[in-house]
Order: sequence, then structure tokens, then C-alpha cells
Amino acid sequence: MHVNGRPEQFSAQPNELLVERLRDGLGLTGTKVGCDTGQCGTCVVRLDGRSVKSCLVLTAAAAGAEVTTIEGVTTPGGELTGLQEALREEHGTQCGFCTPGMVMALGELVETALVKNAAGGEPPTEPEIREWLTGNLCRCTGYHSVVRGVQRACAAPAPADASAAATAGASGQEG
Repeated sequence: MHVNGRPEQFSAQPNELLVERLRDGLGLTGTKVGCDTGQCGTCVVRLDGRSVKSCLVLTAAAAGAEVTTIEGVTTPGGELTGLQEALREEHGTQCGFCTPGMVMALGELVETALVKNAAGGEPPTEPEIREWLTGNLCRCTGYHSVVRGVQRACAAPAPADASAAATAGASGQEG
């Protein structure tokens, strides 16, 4: 398995969850454990470009896959991504516990939207954003500021190199 672009070699127990490997085995504690039942979304990571709840994925099932955690989400210069900056500007990250999972899940939506925008498409509507948020629970924001952050991020022009990367990441995804 590759985690945040680095190869990782280890032996996993048959019942080990990916969230356990990431947090306990690799020290990537940005991936949170909330409900342990796939209901809250705090453990969302990208598995081969798709948002998944890592508390529902066995580590063995991720063998050979590319896993991206919140620690692996950066711009080339180390700044916040467009989505992270937009959420900050719109106060969509109050206590922060749900933020890593939301950034991982919503990043997929924003990347797809930026590619569509570059091709003349429309950004996602508020109901579409709220539908995308269904699997991520937040007790602090009421989601209004999160929706505004996503709208801001989707309205931003895509950097030239991000469009190609987003296209590669968006292929084969359901939205």
C-alpha cells in the first residue's frame, strides 16, 4: 500500500481496520475515530482517489492501493488547499473534529466541480452539496458555513496543473 505517496510495508491482522492502521500503525492521527460504525464521516480518507470511511475498510482490502489521508492533502508549496482556505474563510471549521473527514470527502466534489467549471459547466448547487455532506456529521457549524465554503471553493478558477490532476482523480468516480 502507498500512503500519502509513500510505500508502506507491514503485516496486518485479518480483522484490522484501515483507520487503526493509519492512526495506530502509521501515526497519521488526522484521520479521526468517531462512531466506529461508518455513520459520522470523521475517518474519511481517499482510497485510489475515492472517498471511503476507513472504519469500514479492512487494511488487507487496501493492499496495493493508494491511500491519501488529511496529512497528504497539501499544495505544492505547503499552503492550504482551495477547499481548506474557503472553509477557513467561511468559518466552516469550528471545533475541527469533523474537518479532516469533511475535507477528504468534499475534496472529491470540489475537484470534480473545478474540472466541470474549466469546461464551462455549472458548480454544484446547495442541495447537491448538502447531499454530498450526508455522510459527514458536524455538531458545531449547522453546515451553512461548510456549504458556503464549498461554494467558494467551487467558484474559484482551477489552477492549470490542478485541472489535469483533478481529471485523473475524478475518473471512474460516482458523484
